[in-house]
Amino acid sequence: MASLSNANKSFQRLHRERQQPQSRKHLGFLEKKKDYKLRANDYNEKQKTLKKLRKKALDKNPNEFFFHMVNSQLKNGQHFEKNKDEYTADQLKLMQTQDLKYIALKRNIELKKIQKLKATLHLIDVQSKPLNKHTFFTDTKKEAKKANPVKKLNTHPELIDSVYNLPKLDDLKNEDYVDEKVLRLLPTVERERDKAYSELVKRIEREKQLKILMDKMLVKSQLMSNSKATKEKEGTVSAAPVYKWPKERKK
Repeated sequence: MASLSNANKSFQRLHRERQQPQSRKHLGFLEKKKDYKLRANDYNEKQKTLKKLRKKALDKNPNEFFFHMVNSQLKNGQHFEKNKDEYTADQLKLMQTQDLKYIALKRNIELKKIQKLKATLHLIDVQSKPLNKHTFFTDTKKEAKKANPVKKLNTHPELIDSVYNLPKLDDLKNEDYVDEKVLRLLPTVERERDKAYSELVKRIEREKQLKILMDKMLVKSQLMSNSKATKEKEGTVSAAPVYKWPKERKK
């Protein structure tokens, strides 16, 4: 029987939905009853919700109080939970002071290491750097004007500024001449010096950053003690903000 009923269905007329008339094609598909029911149910649900909200607003007592109001706040029409303070003002001030002391300690350590490195490297500014001198004495001023240190020292002109190991021309002409001591020590000395200077530059930069951080934390701690201050200058990456406190008369 099932096969017979299925066979009969194949001869049934195909059901077609009524289409939108040609004059109303620009309005889209023709709305069916199922589409209308969905739209109507959605509209009715929204109307019920609005009716409940209006009734709730009419029945509201303006003087009502709930304990949850203490721990919540309203921002732009939305309710938010207030964040409970984890620390008291005194605890925050103490923590800020401890952090400031730690930063100051680290900065003092860096300053001592910088001074030690400068003492080791004999770091002197270019303006105050002493010039190496080799004094020659002549009998007359005329001879002094004509004096040639290259000829006097019997060396090559490009080597005249050398502080140490000033070879003679005869030694330079000799292919077998090699100062083995200088050749052995020079690369090691140069490498150690470059390494020390690189470390010095890094420590100076680190000390500078610690100084900036310490200034910012100091301003922050002062604001916690006395907030009656006006900002004169905004803080930057390389400088702390500048505040001005009102003058207080001391008794």
